[in-house]
Amino acid sequence: MGPLAGWRPPQLPSRLPLDGRYVRLEPFAPGHESGLFDAFAEDAGGAMWRYLPVGPFPSVDDYLPWFDAARIAHDPLHFAVRGEDGRLGGSLSLLRIDPGAGSVETGWLTFAPRLQRTRAASEAVILLARWAFGAGYRRFEWKCNAANMASRRAAQRFGFGFEGVFRQAGVVKGANRDTAWFAITDGDAATLDTAWSTWLDPANFDADGRQKQRLSDLTRPCLAAIDPALG
Repeated sequence: MGPLAGWRPPQLPSRLPLDGRYVRLEPFAPGHESGLFDAFAEDAGGAMWRYLPVGPFPSVDDYLPWFDAARIAHDPLHFAVRGEDGRLGGSLSLLRIDPGAGSVETGWLTFAPRLQRTRAASEAVILLARWAFGAGYRRFEWKCNAANMASRRAAQRFGFGFEGVFRQAGVVKGANRDTAWFAITDGDAATLDTAWSTWLDPANFDADGRQKQRLSDLTRPCLAAIDPALG
C-alpha cells in the first residue's frame, strides 16, 4: 500500500461546543454535574449503565468524583448533550484519539430516557462524526459490548460498518466482555453525510417530531457498498 498523498495528521479536538439543528454538545464544565445527574436519575433501574464500567450513581455526591475526573480529561473528551428543550439529557465522548493514525472513536453514550430515540440524540453522534472527518481524521470508530444488541443496531443505523468481534477482550463489573467493532472511513463519509442531512432535514419530521424516512433506510446503501452481503 502506497503513501497517503496529501494527508497530514489532524489536530486534537478542542474544548469548544458543537451546535446542531436539534442539539448542542458542550465539553464537560463546572455546573453540568447537577443537570446530568438529574437526567440520569430518570433511569430508575440503571439500565443505561449496564454495559459501562461505572454507574449507576445513587446520589450526585457519588457522581461528582467521576464527573470531575472526566471533566479535566483530554481522552476521553466528554460532552454534555443539551436537547431541544434546552435541558441536559446525557453525555457522550471522543476517545482513543490518535491523530497519527487519523483515527478517533465515539463512546460513553449515556442518554437519559427522555433523550433516547430522539433526533437530538442521533444528531449528537452525527455532529461528532462530522467534526472528525471535517478535521481530517480518516476513521471514526464505534465499539461496544458484543452483548449490547441495541448499541450494535445503533452503530449500523448511523452507517458504521461491522468489522468483527474481539472475544474475551475485557472484564467489566466482574463479567466477561466480548467487544464488537464498527467504523466509518473517510471514503464512506461523503455518502453517509448526504444520508444524515436528508434524515435531519426538518421536512423529514412531522409536527410531533416523528420521522418520515428512517435513518437506517438511508444509510443501508452505504453499508451494502462496504459489505455486499448486506445488499
